[in-house]
Amino acid sequence: MTKSINRLKLGALLLGGLGVCAGTGLALSPASNNGGETGKAPLQIREDDKPLVRDVKDGTSFAPIVQKVAPSVVRVFVTMKTSENPMSNPDMEFFRRFFGSGGLNQMSPDQLNSPTEHGLGSGVIVSSDGYILTNNHVVNQASEIQVVLNDGRQFTAKVIGTDPQTDVALIKINAENLPALTLTDSSKVEIGDVVLAIGNPFGIGQTVTKGIVSGKDRTTSGDGDEDFIQTDAAINPGNSGGALVDTDGRLIGINSAILTRSGGNQGIGFAVPSDLCRWVMDSLVKNGHVERGLLGVMIQDLTPDLAKAFKLDRTTGALVGDVSPGSPAAKAGLKSGDVITHFDGQAIQDASQLKLRVAETAPGSKVPVIVSRNGEDKTFDVTLGNAPENKVANANETNGTGRKEALAGVGVVDLDQSTRAEMNVPGNVQGAVISQVAPDSAAYEAGLRAGDVITELNHQPVKNAQDAVADSERQPGGETLVKVWTKGGSHYLIVDESRQS
Repeated sequence: MTKSINRLKLGALLLGGLGVCAGTGLALSPASNNGGETGKAPLQIREDDKPLVRDVKDGTSFAPIVQKVAPSVVRVFVTMKTSENPMSNPDMEFFRRFFGSGGLNQMSPDQLNSPTEHGLGSGVIVSSDGYILTNNHVVNQASEIQVVLNDGRQFTAKVIGTDPQTDVALIKINAENLPALTLTDSSKVEIGDVVLAIGNPFGIGQTVTKGIVSGKDRTTSGDGDEDFIQTDAAINPGNSGGALVDTDGRLIGINSAILTRSGGNQGIGFAVPSDLCRWVMDSLVKNGHVERGLLGVMIQDLTPDLAKAFKLDRTTGALVGDVSPGSPAAKAGLKSGDVITHFDGQAIQDASQLKLRVAETAPGSKVPVIVSRNGEDKTFDVTLGNAPENKVANANETNGTGRKEALAGVGVVDLDQSTRAEMNVPGNVQGAVISQVAPDSAAYEAGLRAGDVITELNHQPVKNAQDAVADSERQPGGETLVKVWTKGGSHYLIVDESRQS
């Protein structure tokens, strides 16, 4: 019911809630991501995108808003059946972090060794005919889902669809005339706006906390499609899937994660914006899964050093490290080293924003993409492909053996056939394999690691280890722009040896 986010070396827990281990020896029966029925009518939800009336005077009570919103927020109880010992399940680390070993010791041996797990979370009614928005991590792998309404009625829910990339799920109960919450345009939310978080923390019952919007466009791990609203409203385990509403009682987000050292609330919570939820819900109802656009590039953020190396006067945009052969980007003419500054008419601030904009654009769409290339702006029309999992960028490390030194503290070897096969390097990649990197070197600080393949130094192609050594000697002790290939694609780094003492 939980998973970890490594962020600034802090343990950030997705708020799946408090699992209590008990039950039988039945096998796990996971919820399907394709539970939706195609061809159904669009989801009928209530929307109100009028601007929020912002009054700096803090009211004496938020009771009218709570009375309006509370009936739309539900409790979600989940049963998961697993054949493995729960103590061997990585999710049990949640109990250790949150309760400490003492909390685990208070559980009976039957509970600790039971193959059935129970969890809890929250949900938000978004249509009067029973559609409920919650988190993927709340209902993922559930064999049974029970929903309890604010008026005490209980229903068995079915999964319409889940989307791990956004941590959004849509479930449904057989009921009519339900109090659906109104959604608003989350892009109009401003930092400093007062918000209320409503959910079921620790299973104690519906709870309301107050705070403000602390930040927007936040990412955590960077693995999914993230565009979180950050808030200091108290959010705790069990709040997952609950509502984050504005002072008009409109839904602006679904509470999803916290950043914490202790496992409890420390004033940094994250909610999936309602705009992102709308897109996911529409796809789940229509297709049973989410269709994402595919550009076919590996991208990274621009640092000041990279901007200087590419002769740019800004650090906004997404730097293209690699273009997949045959991809929509390659067919349109994009190249490694391009900086994408606009996508479909929208300015791009960083790589995460571009990734989300591409994902939200329907496959087959023809969109204009503006790039900065050698100081000139160029426009390309790109017809997006279909990406079941939108992973624009990733990187892994492998190992090698060293012979020669390129850059201070960096050993390199030729990329021969045996090394290429062992590391699964594509045939179109040429360069020198890094065999070792001294931990106290500028190269290590910049991010170079053993197993990376150096393909360019200062815009000069590297074909083998000797090229890498020769090219690096042309600028001893200064800044070197390095293009490296890792498992998954290419990216750029700046190695500044002048900073080393």
